[in-house]
Amino acid sequence: MTDAFAPPGGGSIEAFDDLNSLYEAAAEAFCQLLRTAIDSRGAANICLSGGSTPRRLYEILAERDLPWSQIHWFWGDERNVTPDDAESNQKMVRDAMLRRAGAAEANIHAVVVQVDDPEATARRYEQVLREHFSDDDFPAWDLALLGMGDDAHTASLFPGSDALSQSQRWFVENWIEKFDAFRYTVTAPAINSARKRWFLVAGSGKREAIRNVWSGPENPQAFPAQLIAPSRWWVTRDALPTDKDSSA
Repeated sequence: MTDAFAPPGGGSIEAFDDLNSLYEAAAEAFCQLLRTAIDSRGAANICLSGGSTPRRLYEILAERDLPWSQIHWFWGDERNVTPDDAESNQKMVRDAMLRRAGAAEANIHAVVVQVDDPEATARRYEQVLREHFSDDDFPAWDLALLGMGDDAHTASLFPGSDALSQSQRWFVENWIEKFDAFRYTVTAPAINSARKRWFLVAGSGKREAIRNVWSGPENPQAFPAQLIAPSRWWVTRDALPTDKDSSA
């Protein structure tokens, strides 16, 4: 990696030869962050990522001796499906971590999806967030955990979608043309309000997206992850841009 591909905003880079090493290191840092938050504020509030990349991280965390009763779990995005659907982010996180760890239901703040009324679904979840973070202008997560797609989307902030222009809302329904479906997502201001913002990105298929986000033209409509001010990148080395990419 060269300086030309250093991430904007001062976020640090943790690069790993393989996914297992990334997951183990991220799990250790995650546990330390939780304990620090709980020591400082009595509880931790975590905004979770869906998708396939973080699943193994959740499985590792489920085996850790954590103060589960003092951790509140929220979702950064969700699909417009019922919670028993294989595509549900809620189902993935419950299966991988929360059920296995015996997390208290009262601390699990999942999106209650009403498939036939996306607007109502988003409004209800935004109200859940506003009630929990009632003293804050935007949700004061201790950590927003994020992934990134090969099109540079994060959460369900997809290129060209309406949610990219939101500046006041915390959580919205977002029509995604290429899926011909609604997704639900936290907005960029609600992500950036987190004390820490971590990206987990793996695989050579993400290299072009990282290059565009880090050193491409400033164009969040095309590269939505540019809207986020990350504090830490956890990446596999095959996802990092190289000098060769700069001449492509």
